[in-house]
Amino acid sequence: SAELCLLPALAALLPPLPGPGGPGPAEVGLGALPAELRAAVRALVGELDSLFTALGLREESFAVGALSRVVAAELASYASARNRRRTATNKASVIFVDRTLDLAGAVGHHGDNLAEKILSVLPKLPGHKTDVMVNMVELTALQTTDETCSIIAPGCLAQPNDPAAKALWESFMNLKQKEAVMEARRHLVEAASRENLPIKMSMGRVTPEQLSSYIQLFRNNLKALENHCGLLQLVLATVQTLKHPQTSKWDNFLAFERLLLQTIGESEMPSVLNQLLPMIKSYNKRTKDDYACEDFLVLLIYIYSVVGEIKCGKELDTAEEKVKSALVKAICDEPEPSRLLQKIT
Repeated sequence: SAELCLLPALAALLPPLPGPGGPGPAEVGLGALPAELRAAVRALVGELDSLFTALGLREESFAVGALSRVVAAELASYASARNRRRTATNKASVIFVDRTLDLAGAVGHHGDNLAEKILSVLPKLPGHKTDVMVNMVELTALQTTDETCSIIAPGCLAQPNDPAAKALWESFMNLKQKEAVMEARRHLVEAASRENLPIKMSMGRVTPEQLSSYIQLFRNNLKALENHCGLLQLVLATVQTLKHPQTSKWDNFLAFERLLLQTIGESEMPSVLNQLLPMIKSYNKRTKDDYACEDFLVLLIYIYSVVGEIKCGKELDTAEEKVKSALVKAICDEPEPSRLLQKIT
C-alpha cells in the first residue's frame, strides 16, 4: 500500500501506532499514548466539555480513526460530561475524524480562496490558534520598514462588532480571490464615501497598491478610523497577504498539485519522484522562489496521499533513494534549521 512506501523521513511527522505485539488501532486507549499527547487529549476533552456546557448539549459521539476513538471514549467517561448529559436539554451528534486519514486535505493548497491564504501566510496572533496579526503601521504616521515593529498593537481578523467587516470576511471565505479582492475595494469605497473622503473609484483589476492608496485616506481622520477600524484591518490583511512572498509559493504549490492530479493516472510513481528531484536544492543554491526542505516534506506527503496504490519494486526503490539522499543533503546544509526540521532530525 501507499503507507508502506512512505519515505522514512515522514515517520517523524506521522508516528505509527504500536505494531505487532502491542495494542492494535481499535484497542489503543489513552494510556497507550505518549505523556504529552495524553495531556493534550485531556485538555481537548475539558475544552469540549466547557463548550458543550455553554451550549447546553447532550451529545452522542461518533469516531473515525484510532485517535478519534480515544478522544470520544475519554469524553464519554469524563465525570463532568456525564453530569452535564443528565441535565442538558439540547441533543447533538458529534463526529470526531482523524485528520491523518486525509493527509491530502491537510497539506493541500485548495482552490482560489483568500481566507485560507490570509490564515496561512500572516503570523499568528499571540495566544490564538485561529487568528492572525495584521500590521497596523500603515494607518499611523510612524515611518518604519521593520515588518516586526511592535510599537503599534496588531490588528486581527475577528471583528464581531463591525457588520461590514463580517460581511467582507464571509466574502473572503466563499468567493474566489479575484471576486473577494473586488469586494474589499467596494467596501472601502463605500466607507470612504460615507465619511466624505476624497476617493476616486477606479475600475479594472484590483492591486494591493490601489487598496493601500484607499487606506491612506483614512489615516488622518480619527473619526473615520474609529468608525471603520474593523473593515480596515481586514483590507490591510488582504494587502499584506497579496504582497507576501509566501503567496506566490502558494500558487506554485497549487499549480503543482493540479498538474500531479492530471498526470498521476498516466505516470508511475518513480516518474513523479524523478520530476521532483531537480527541484530539491541546497540552501546556497536556492532562490526565494525555490522550495525549502519543509515544502518538499509537504509535497511528498501530498504525493503519497493522492497516488493511491503504489507498485513497489527496484525502480521505485532507486527513485526514492535519490530523493532521500537529495533531501538529507539539503537538510544538512541548512545554516539555521527550522523548529520542524530540528524536531525531525
